[in-house]
Amino acid sequence: MSSSPLRIRKAAVLGAGVMGAQIAAHLVNADVDTVLFDLAAKDGDPNGIVLKAIDNLKKLSPAPFADKSRAGAIVPANYDQNLDLLKGCDLIIEAIAERLDWKRDLYAKVAPFVNQNAVLASNTSGLSINVLADVLSVDLHERFCGVHFFNPPRYMHLVELIPCAKTSPDVLAGLEAFLTTTLGKGVVIARDTPNFIGNRVGVFSMLATMHHTDQFKLGFDVVDALTGPAIGHPKSATYRTADVVGLDTMGHVIKTMDDTLADDPWHSYFKAPDVIQALIAKGALGQKTGAGFFRKVGKDILVLDPAKADYVLPTGKVSDEVGAILKLKSPAEKFAKLRASADPQAQFLWSIHRDLFHYAAFHLADIATSARDVDFAMRWGYGWQLGPFETWQAAGWAQVAQWINEDIAAGKTMSTAPLPAWAVDLARTGVHNADGSYSPSENKYLPRSTQPVYQRQVFPQTVLGSKVDKGTTVFETDDARLWHGGDGIAVLSFKTKMHTIGSGIIDAVHRAIDEAERGFKGMVIWQDSEPFSAGADLAGAMAVLQAGKIDEFEAFVNRFQQTSMRVKFSLVPVVAAVRGLALGGGCEMQMHCARTVAALESYIGLVEAGVGLLPAGGGLKEIAIRAAQNAVGGDVFTQLKSCFETVAMAKVSASALEAKELGLLRPNDVVVFHADELLYVAKNEANALAESGYRPPLPNRQIIVAGDVGTATLKASLVNMLEGRFISPHDMEIASRIADTLCGGQIERGSTVDEPWLLDLERKHFVALAQMPKTQERIAFTLKTGKPLRN
Repeated sequence: MSSSPLRIRKAAVLGAGVMGAQIAAHLVNADVDTVLFDLAAKDGDPNGIVLKAIDNLKKLSPAPFADKSRAGAIVPANYDQNLDLLKGCDLIIEAIAERLDWKRDLYAKVAPFVNQNAVLASNTSGLSINVLADVLSVDLHERFCGVHFFNPPRYMHLVELIPCAKTSPDVLAGLEAFLTTTLGKGVVIARDTPNFIGNRVGVFSMLATMHHTDQFKLGFDVVDALTGPAIGHPKSATYRTADVVGLDTMGHVIKTMDDTLADDPWHSYFKAPDVIQALIAKGALGQKTGAGFFRKVGKDILVLDPAKADYVLPTGKVSDEVGAILKLKSPAEKFAKLRASADPQAQFLWSIHRDLFHYAAFHLADIATSARDVDFAMRWGYGWQLGPFETWQAAGWAQVAQWINEDIAAGKTMSTAPLPAWAVDLARTGVHNADGSYSPSENKYLPRSTQPVYQRQVFPQTVLGSKVDKGTTVFETDDARLWHGGDGIAVLSFKTKMHTIGSGIIDAVHRAIDEAERGFKGMVIWQDSEPFSAGADLAGAMAVLQAGKIDEFEAFVNRFQQTSMRVKFSLVPVVAAVRGLALGGGCEMQMHCARTVAALESYIGLVEAGVGLLPAGGGLKEIAIRAAQNAVGGDVFTQLKSCFETVAMAKVSASALEAKELGLLRPNDVVVFHADELLYVAKNEANALAESGYRPPLPNRQIIVAGDVGTATLKASLVNMLEGRFISPHDMEIASRIADTLCGGQIERGSTVDEPWLLDLERKHFVALAQMPKTQERIAFTLKTGKPLRN
């Protein structure tokens, strides 16, 4: 077996159920040639089961495919006729139902077709990897492990990698690199214990929450108000999460814990609560059946009232006392007040945290190498802002450990099992520090993995207590910072809210390019957190408009345009590193960079029409240039049609791959699957451009435009929409001005113009629209609500 990286040209997924089909979808997102297997259909096309699964993927939300064309890339297959296809696969992922006997039968069936270098992995969510491996040959045993994706696989960051006793270290390292870079996942190595790390701790946390819901007699809606964003957990909190997962699935996972963890001191709680059993018996399985703990009736979300055995309007809310405690900045003060309060909601919150800390500490040595693995698993797999050990450490390790021990002695905890000795060590201030994270099995702090793949992460995700080198500052203002890491590439990072672009950012961009041209090989625009940029500073622009300072407003737009041109014509390559939202002016800025490197989960759009404006940072100009460059036989209009629709309808891409289809990214722009590798790749792109003797493009002085005929044709396409009331007269006004700009204004079809001409058109229409009352209403509404107004 060759050492890492593992070369995976082709993959197979066995099982076209919900998880298997979505794993196959994400593999083809990443350009991995993928075969999806299932049983042969009894009637019709033998691959009917797989074909139906692929068709169902197109209807799922959120979308498993990063662009719709990927659906056709999955090769359908069945076990009766197509096992020979496995011989060409380098990675085979089994994702059939959680039945040990079925999985082992399937391994025996496929083993003769697995090539001598291929890796076989199971996506089991909790069955023993070593028991599954028993039926494999010694040779295949070394190439077998668990690879547990979380649902939905495209979006959930966590993948648990579970070696069996004989898994080769090279196989594990190769898979870790493939999952990280190619599929964009956060990999945690788990031990072969039931439900591994994420579901072991996560399901226990849900069971503890359900137990204490009953103990403190709280409503399900109250508990969800307490256990969502209020404590750094997702909006779906506890009971909505159960509904989304499916109560039958929850019941199955809990049963696995009941069956396989007989020696766990908390075993008596591994039973589906009575309320879940009752709902399952009635067929109320959650979201998929329309009712579970919650039920949607019309526009109302009703909550189950067990006493009435019926759904009622939610009335519960967080108490004033607990609301005030949760707003406290100091975690130590927050936990002290929750524990001391007599409010049932406060006692509930203390109890669910205490029992989670107790459980995680007791089992850490069995389930994971270090506390970091548990904290990352809960952040990446369950969407928690902090893992359980980070939360405990932030609240004061020794004090919380003492409180847990007091509650164990008083019989208040769910189990009387003692905290492990390492957790009550009086000298301990936590499990994470600058040296690493604590490992009970090795009794020391272990640093992050040194696998080569992690050298690609300039700023890997950290746990509480880690030290981060933020590079050397070149200059820093209230709005932005220019810095470098000693590699000849300058990095500009915005500091404004949502990284919006106002005059401070514009000044910083000019200054940064001056610095880059003076002392660096290239420059990257990169933010230390999402989004890339939500666009221009609307609030600032609105204030200038309302003060009647039209000349000042137009000067700002002009300065924005000149900044875009400064980026485009910089003597050193400027590379945009995009992740999350890149809207409006943020999208326009990346359009002017020499190259864009975008994380897969980038949502890019020219959305100005939604606030009654049009793109005026050079975005329409760039679209017109690209249309002219791509025109076949001088037919610019054909290229413009779809781009016009994208801008007029304020479309936002659902991925970086779709942004290429929409023309908002260029064909040679780079898509990166792991957001933490974005800066590394962007720096390398800037360096490669510089090393190739980079020169900025020549000014475009001969841009062929569609002219007045193009504008008239685009406007004609809107008339039916206006008459059918699909768009408002103001939408028509905005779209007409977008058309006029894209087509080069009121000049003859086939005329040539230069870039300043198109920028003047953008600015003229933008300033005119900005002064219209309906546009100002839209801007004010969006600033107030965050939503577009259709007026």
